[in-house]
Amino acid sequence: MHVTITPIFAALLALVFVLLSIRTVKARRRSKISLGDGGDNALQMAVRAHGNFIEYVPITLLLMTFLEMRTVSIYVLIALGSLLFVGRCCHAIGFSGANMNFRFRAIGMVLTFIALIVASLWLLYTYLI
Repeated sequence: MHVTITPIFAALLALVFVLLSIRTVKARRRSKISLGDGGDNALQMAVRAHGNFIEYVPITLLLMTFLEMRTVSIYVLIALGSLLFVGRCCHAIGFSGANMNFRFRAIGMVLTFIALIVASLWLLYTYLI
C-alpha cells in the first residue's frame, strides 16, 4: 500500500498555492492593507482565489490518498489529479487580471467538482462492494 501518485499532484498544487499566496501578498502591498480587504477589488479577488483553492484542494487530495490506499488504478488517480490541477489553474486564471473571467472560473469549478464528486463516490463504492 504505497501512495505514489497523489503526492505528485500535491506537490504541483502546492506550487500553485504558493503562486496564489504571492499574488495575495502583492495585492496587499499595493493596497497597503494588511488585514481584511478594505473594499479593494483586486485584493478581494486575490484573497478569494487563494481561499477558494485552500477550501477545495485538501479534501480532494485526501480522498485521492484514500483511493490510492485502496489500490485504485493509477489511471483513475491520474485522471482525478489532472482534473483537480487543471480545474484549480483555470479557476485561478479566472480570478486574474482586472476583469474576472467567469468562463475560466466556471470551467475550473466544474472540473474541481467532478474530481471531488467522482473521488467521493468511488471511495464509497470501494467500501460498499
